[in-house]
Amino acid sequence: MANILIIDDSPTDVRVFTTLLEKAGFSVSSVDNAESGIDRIRASKPDLVIMDVIMPGMNGFQATRTLSRDPATADVPVVMITTKSMETDRVWGLRQGAKAFITKPVNEKELLSTIASLLPNKH
Repeated sequence: MANILIIDDSPTDVRVFTTLLEKAGFSVSSVDNAESGIDRIRASKPDLVIMDVIMPGMNGFQATRTLSRDPATADVPVVMITTKSMETDRVWGLRQGAKAFITKPVNEKELLSTIASLLPNKH
């Protein structure tokens, strides 16, 4: 069973994603800010991270860049999920090291197929 970490400051979004992912058979944990998320990833190496962009303190772009540049965490795929829907945001997120960029509201099938493509042997 793959372990997924959700980094999002919205309790509603965390609850929605957690329910969806657990129903699909994933083990899910969450933190509400990027700094705690980076610490958790370094400590427990989840199989995949779902990263919000707009958060207090460090934003998702900065956190993804930090993770992708650290050899200890660079192999953990990051899926950015955000309300920021402009193409420039998507390009910037991927340039920071995200493996996928999905806009809210999230399509359940799109999210699950994206995760399956990034974790081919984990589900």
